[in-house]
Amino acid sequence: MILKQKLLNSVEKCVDEALEGLVRSNVGLALLQGHRVVLRSDLESIKGKVALLSGGGSGHEPAHAGYIGVGMLSGAVAGAVFASPPPGSVLAAILTLWKGGASGVLLIVKNYTGDRLNFGIAVEQARLQGVQVDMVIVADDCAFTQPSKAGRRGLCGTVFIHKIAGALAEKGCPLDEIVARVNEATKNIGTLGVSLSPCSVPGCLPSFQLPPGEMELGLEQCMVFQIDVFFFLFFTQVASADEVVQTIISHITDSSSKSHLSLKSGDKVVLCVNNLGGLSCLEIAVVSKVAVHCLEERGVQVVRVMAGSFMTSLEMAGMSLSLMKVDEEMLRLFDAKTTAPAWPNLSTSSVSGRNMFIKPEEKLAAASDNYNEGSLSSVIRLVLESVSKILLQHQEELNALDRAAGDGDCGSTHALLANAVQEWLHTSRIPGNLGRLLADLALLVQQSMGGSSGALYCIFLSAAAPHLMQSSDGAAWAKALHAGTEAMKRSLDALCPAVEELMKLSTAPPDGHIAILQSAVEKADLGAESTRNLTARAGRASYIASEHLTQPDPGAVAVAAILKAILNALKA
Repeated sequence: MILKQKLLNSVEKCVDEALEGLVRSNVGLALLQGHRVVLRSDLESIKGKVALLSGGGSGHEPAHAGYIGVGMLSGAVAGAVFASPPPGSVLAAILTLWKGGASGVLLIVKNYTGDRLNFGIAVEQARLQGVQVDMVIVADDCAFTQPSKAGRRGLCGTVFIHKIAGALAEKGCPLDEIVARVNEATKNIGTLGVSLSPCSVPGCLPSFQLPPGEMELGLEQCMVFQIDVFFFLFFTQVASADEVVQTIISHITDSSSKSHLSLKSGDKVVLCVNNLGGLSCLEIAVVSKVAVHCLEERGVQVVRVMAGSFMTSLEMAGMSLSLMKVDEEMLRLFDAKTTAPAWPNLSTSSVSGRNMFIKPEEKLAAASDNYNEGSLSSVIRLVLESVSKILLQHQEELNALDRAAGDGDCGSTHALLANAVQEWLHTSRIPGNLGRLLADLALLVQQSMGGSSGALYCIFLSAAAPHLMQSSDGAAWAKALHAGTEAMKRSLDALCPAVEELMKLSTAPPDGHIAILQSAVEKADLGAESTRNLTARAGRASYIASEHLTQPDPGAVAVAAILKAILNALKA
């Protein structure tokens, strides 16, 4: 194993510099000098109200300092990466809030031994100095089927408690009432996570290695690897988002587990889809979609969804799902306004029970909707099936070529068209009129393909179609191909040489058409190969130095493959 590269100045100062960066970019926050403590910069605003303090090891950003603000935390104490903060800093934060005029101080602590010890020591010392202080423990982890003596761990569900307690404090509720209501709320929260990769503490090797193709279900937030059958479940292979989410929700709600969250049809929940640091926004959105669907299938009403990074684990590629059962009063507390910088701007409308879709005003009609099949329809079907098949066969090759100069999706983009054509062949009439066929294909490309290639194909087909409406002899084909080429003069490295050859169709006898097409395919292959030595003038490849571009253009290769598929189908 090797150290992971991180964009830091130094391992020793990374926590302090990160806290300073957060405070410098948020005017509502301030640092407690001499301590890794972030406080509200308007401490005078909490006079007469209960102040809320939380914290823990760093590396879980935006937790905990990102949740400081009106309606949430009054302060947060940070430890070193994945290490509980010292009790001296916790006590300094408590005393600052108390002497600032707070009517009491409530500590919200995750259920880890180090956090409970260090925050607990500070609480006892503060009480000796006459501070009205109390502590609530959050233990929302559902990984354990048989909880150990230490109990369930505190995970991302803690953020729910920050919000509920913050709303109660902002309303002016007394300390004992907040403690009672928050302790009740903790019983209605469950969390479970999954990891596809480990993270690494700055300056250290990754804490463990996952075998290739495996993921870990039921991870600890700090990812201290443990071999306890009650702690972890394993997939032998990385599973789909559907499978992972179904497994997580089933485990969270499994009544045979002593750490489950009791959930029944008709219950209302807030869902948090938490990025542990290394997943893309695209993946988190897919997980969110699956999680909402899975819960709704169980009859559970999803009233709010938080999706994003709320309690991370450095750069870990993984996510956790947290569920909180709510009633109307709890939902009002959840919806209460806050200025905390990391809290999302959520709608106050229920996610479940609404229509997600807006119908388009109009749908473009395909020409084939209005015409019957003709004598050429069976031949056209064979040609289109051949083109679709070869595009799907070349998908990975085209993607590999595109990765050298683009974003690696040329094959996938052509596969979208191939799949759309195959579906169209099963659901639509195939017009015998070739002009109408090209018009239909232009519309199909416009609706399904996308990318630069899709735009060029659409331009070509739309320009060529009118010339084949009345006739489909060699001369008409030559005019159509010339018109299409003129309409898309760019990126025609493979098509231009082929069209020059196909122009001979205008004078050749019918029995010579296949030979001309054969020659055009050869010219297309040569044209695609010649793109190895060309300098790109547009597209993503234009941003890459020419000496790094040694592969043929994938779009040109795709055109050559399409022409070859047409030739093979017609020969057959």
